Amino acid sequence: MKNIKLESKINVDEYTNYVCESFDIMDRDKSEVIIPFNFKRINTIEWNIGAIIGGSGSGKTSILKTFGQIQQPKFDNSKALISNFDWLTPKDATMLLTSMGLSSVPCWLRPFNTLSNGEQYRATMAYIIASAKQGEVILIDEFTSVVDRDVAKSMSYALQKYIRLHNIQIIIASCHYDILEWLMPNWVCNPQKGGVLEECDYLRQGRPQIQLSVSRVTSQTWDLFKAHHYMTSSVNKSCTFLLFEWNEKPVAIVAVIATPRNNNPNGKAISRVVVLPDYQGIGIGSKVCNFIGGIYRNENCDLYIKTVNPALGEYFNKGNMWGPTAHNGKTRMDRNERYYPNRLERQSYCHKYVGRSITEYDHLLWGINSMRTKSQLKLF
Repeated sequence: MKNIKLESKINVDEYTNYVCESFDIMDRDKSEVIIPFNFKRINTIEWNIGAIIGGSGSGKTSILKTFGQIQQPKFDNSKALISNFDWLTPKDATMLLTSMGLSSVPCWLRPFNTLSNGEQYRATMAYIIASAKQGEVILIDEFTSVVDRDVAKSMSYALQKYIRLHNIQIIIASCHYDILEWLMPNWVCNPQKGGVLEECDYLRQGRPQIQLSVSRVTSQTWDLFKAHHYMTSSVNKSCTFLLFEWNEKPVAIVAVIATPRNNNPNGKAISRVVVLPDYQGIGIGSKVCNFIGGIYRNENCDLYIKTVNPALGEYFNKGNMWGPTAHNGKTRMDRNERYYPNRLERQSYCHKYVGRSITEYDHLLWGINSMRTKSQLKLF
């Protein structure tokens, strides 16, 4: 067992004397705090993620500092966010931000100081992680303290995926206990419980389910999401729009457009799929696409999607819910300004939904005036 002693001198005056006399404090010349911690076992276990959890003033930051210096990166607000990662290649920088759950392309092109709290926090973590030296333990203080709690959960899950994929070691300090089942740390230390390192079994339990509500909405709802689409803010108003919410907060939207084909007059295509930046990194985009594919297949419609988003595209490539089309991984050069003004002239992921049908949600495809209630679904 080790102790951290925080000692400071008190400049005695009438105010400090009043406090000492009122509360029977004997030592009027100095203030002393003892923070217990015991990390003796840390070198005997395999770990990627550690968490120091406790209330404000419990000594979390002091314990964290025993592992090294806590980095506080400074961003150049005269540059786009992604330009601050100039020691990486442009491709590696985009992959890093995507992996950390910040995959909104418009955010990459904006200065750091114009981002939301959640976006800034993800960018900061990406910077700290990417700039760490080989074998260095990464230290994050006040983890998720400035963001909405559902955002904190999605952020925690995205972080742990990246850390484990790259076999990095990171220790976070936080006063929030609700992130633990999403962060799934290998060990936890609570200075209010003696500061002993305790191994965890969160990985065996898996993260909690996410239950979203889905409803049919008008094209006006697109206004909440359009700034976060990588290609264009415009959308065809004839699309079918489905809104997904988590705990009554909008998190994602999917717009589906009719694309009749020679072999199937009922062909459809996902024209837009946007997950708000605060909720990226936990797989919502891929799951809502699977859900949409299932309800359209139940209506005997073929559903297609084309995207340049690497996270979404690689999910389609590796899974068995979507099959590649002839154009997958190729560059389309047959753009027609009149009929396909937004067709991408670069390598794209192109797929057709081949998964199972999903019943019980056919009402989502009724006319907009018939949609009055939300449907609850457990996507994953």
